[in-house]
Amino acid sequence: MSYDDNNIFAKILRQEIPCNKIYEDDFVLSFYDINPQKKIHALVIPKGKYVNLDDFILNATPDEIVGLLKGINIVAKKLGISSDVGKGYRALANISDHGGQEVPHLHFHLFGGERVGKMVE
Repeated sequence: MSYDDNNIFAKILRQEIPCNKIYEDDFVLSFYDINPQKKIHALVIPKGKYVNLDDFILNATPDEIVGLLKGINIVAKKLGISSDVGKGYRALANISDHGGQEVPHLHFHLFGGERVGKMVE
């Protein structure tokens, strides 16, 4: 899977498509999923053009890597689901074809606000 500048997340980053923003900084953008699978379902995406986690780890700067991880934590706190302010959450990244990735831009789903259930069914 190669990076596609016309993927939906690239368009959201360029503000060609609106989103229900939760958080944004120099490294990440977070917004609510338009088709939520749990009570709380948010996305956290890096601002760089990375196809998936493998691409990100190989090519991102150390600041981008730290920025993404901190961004996930900041969003979880803002949503009240982090383990220090809530009851926990699941952070999920689908990687490539067998991992179920549909959009060729790295993204983490944050699920919470209720028991998430089994990891894989």
